[in-house]
Amino acid sequence: MAIKQGTPSPGKPSGPAGLKMQDLVRATGVAKSTILHYLNGGLLPAPVKTSRNMAYYSPACVERITFIKIMQSKYRLSLGMIKKFLEACVCGPELEPLLQLRSFIFGEGDARELLDLGAFCRATGLTVPEVAEWQRAGLLLPLEPDRFDSEDLAIGRILKACGELGITPAEASFYSRLGREIVDHEMQLRDRLIQGLSLEDNATRTLEMTRGARALRPYIIDRIFQHRVLARKSIDGDE
Repeated sequence: MAIKQGTPSPGKPSGPAGLKMQDLVRATGVAKSTILHYLNGGLLPAPVKTSRNMAYYSPACVERITFIKIMQSKYRLSLGMIKKFLEACVCGPELEPLLQLRSFIFGEGDARELLDLGAFCRATGLTVPEVAEWQRAGLLLPLEPDRFDSEDLAIGRILKACGELGITPAEASFYSRLGREIVDHEMQLRDRLIQGLSLEDNATRTLEMTRGARALRPYIIDRIFQHRVLARKSIDGDE
C-alpha cells in the first residue's frame, strides 16, 4: 500500500465551512461513537464549536479517519502506535517498511473473517469450556478476546482432534512453554541488532529476522523429530 506523504496531517479546523458530525459519519462510514473515541484519544484535531451542541470538523478528518481505519484493520496497529506516527508526522515512504513487517507477521487483516466464540465453537466442535481450557494451556491464542481468525479456526479443529485422541491441554502445554522461550530469545537477539537504528531501518532488519525465524522454527523442530523417528525403528515396524 502506498502512503502519500502528509495524507493524515491534521490541517486547521475550517469553522462553519467544515463538516458536521453527521457529514463526517457519512463520508467515512465510521460510527459517531468511534469518531468521538478517536477525538478523545487525540487522533483527530479538535473541532470548532459554534454552540453547545454544534461543532464543525476539518475536512482533513476524512483522510485521517481513513488512514486510522487502514492502519487498524489491514496492519493491526494499535491506536497508541497510530497516534505516535501521526504526532511524529511519520506517514510517508518511511512508514512502508513497518507496514510490510506488520503484513508479514499478521497477514492481511481485512481479508480475515473473525468469528465470535459461539461461531468458533460450532465450526470446530469444541465446547466453550474446552476452548477456555486450551486457551489456559496457551495452545489457542486469538489476537483479540473471543474473536477468532482463520488460523485460530484451523488450530481449533486440530485441538478438537487431539482431545478425541486423549491428549489433554495440560499434556500439550509444553508447546506454549517452549514456544515462549524461543520467542524470548528471538526478541533478545532482535533488541541487540536494532539498537540505535531509525524506525525505517529497525522495521527492515526486524522483517529480515522474522523471515529467518519463520524458516528456522519448523525446520529445526521437524528435523529433530525426523532424527528421533529414524532412531526408533519400531515406529516403522522395522524393529
